[in-house]
Amino acid sequence: MTTTFENLSELSNAIGTDLGPTEWLTVTQAMIDGFAAATGDDQWIHVDVEAAKAGPFGATIAHGYLTMSLCAPFLAQLALVRGISMGLNYGVNKARFITPVRSGSQVRATGKVTEVTEVPGGVQAVVTITVNIMGEDKPAAVIETVSRYLA
Repeated sequence: MTTTFENLSELSNAIGTDLGPTEWLTVTQAMIDGFAAATGDDQWIHVDVEAAKAGPFGATIAHGYLTMSLCAPFLAQLALVRGISMGLNYGVNKARFITPVRSGSQVRATGKVTEVTEVPGGVQAVVTITVNIMGEDKPAAVIETVSRYLA
């Protein structure tokens, strides 16, 4: 579910606002393999399906950084800021990878606006995103994303 902020002022007043959840997304082996190819991280736990079956998780798992990279599309589903010239990914303050995401798992995110500060030309917002795995008690990851929205 997308929360819409009509302008920067509404976003600035949104500290503490809960966002989401997003739609479920299946993390496929093709996604994991593509991420491995793009980053050069081809450790067996990610790409060797047969070896991973006998490994600690019983299947291949997504890279933690792949899980973190899903914050970009998840954030677009969580919040829409209108009345801006652009939004920019400014980075992350903190990321924790709590539960491995097995290939074939479905994940979705919720968020919370935790900080909004003025910056030259706009505002900077920190949204804490929790990535959940269907059927798991603990989240896959908790990531403090930092975005800039320019007027």
